[in-house]
Amino acid sequence: MKRRIKTWVVVLFAILDIIAASCLVLAYGPNKKFKTFLVTTAMSTMNHKYLARTIYSENTINEVLKENTIEELDETTDTSAITIGNYETKNYESKYEEQILKKDKNNELYKIIKFKEDGCTYYITVIYDPSRISLAESSNPGVIGNTIKTIAKNNSAKIAINASGFEDSGGNGNGSRATGTVIKNGKIVWTGKPNKWGGGLIGFNKEHKLVLTKESASSAIKNGMMDAVTFGPFLIVNGKEAKVLGNGGSGVHPRTVIAQRKDGIVLFMIIDGTGSKTGYRGGAGYAKMIEVLKRYKAYNAANLDGGASSILIENDKIINNPVGYSSTGERSHPNAWIVK
Repeated sequence: MKRRIKTWVVVLFAILDIIAASCLVLAYGPNKKFKTFLVTTAMSTMNHKYLARTIYSENTINEVLKENTIEELDETTDTSAITIGNYETKNYESKYEEQILKKDKNNELYKIIKFKEDGCTYYITVIYDPSRISLAESSNPGVIGNTIKTIAKNNSAKIAINASGFEDSGGNGNGSRATGTVIKNGKIVWTGKPNKWGGGLIGFNKEHKLVLTKESASSAIKNGMMDAVTFGPFLIVNGKEAKVLGNGGSGVHPRTVIAQRKDGIVLFMIIDGTGSKTGYRGGAGYAKMIEVLKRYKAYNAANLDGGASSILIENDKIINNPVGYSSTGERSHPNAWIVK
């Protein structure tokens, strides 16, 4: 009996040694893929940076991040290139154009395109009339956040997605305090801690054209900005895509993107990963996001808050599979882009 127990102990320790050795090879071996994936994915989260720092030094982490980054275009949207309503719905040059331009029966306002690719599920909401898009805030900005479903319901929205990032120190934030600047109805309604994700102001001007700009909020308002949030990075500006080095520095996550085509059609893109709330969430990197956006002719596009924040609401129902820690996968937010 003792000999049998000894044998099992030896086998157990052998297995543990193999696992430990495998982990060391993954973490420190010649193949950089695991290190790059872990560092960029962990360091682009708000509360899980410890996953990278437990294994690697700050110098190693910084080296990885330098090799994996995104170089944004230093341009502001040229709104003269956007002609709203300049499309016709009979002749399609590709299957992607047909998906965009062929409207759903009995719904002239929007349609949702859903497809799976590379382990992700994509939801692209096509909004034909950008004048129906606006920014809606939580019931008490700066004090308490609301779920996107609640914000949508409070504003009688047909469609809603998450907008601003928000302060969430130690995972204890309530979603009320947006990062960066928030503009609503042509006025600055909030200025929070600086946004860390690149980009700048993302919003719509008086002509209902999506404007991506790094200028100050006051300057943007003088130039016609009506509703805007601060986030990024900018993925496409004036038809030119950002340069992605390595995996872009943010790993893979669920994503939220807002974009506009030259014909004025606006795209809300939500990307689900595995849908796991507690484990590996999966998702897409910047290069893949740009590839899909270009496929659907996005002329200007910007990344919004992703990860556990990414969510799509249609008529008070959750459409995607959000990965927040609540039972429904929802979390609280300071504001939302809505379609009424």
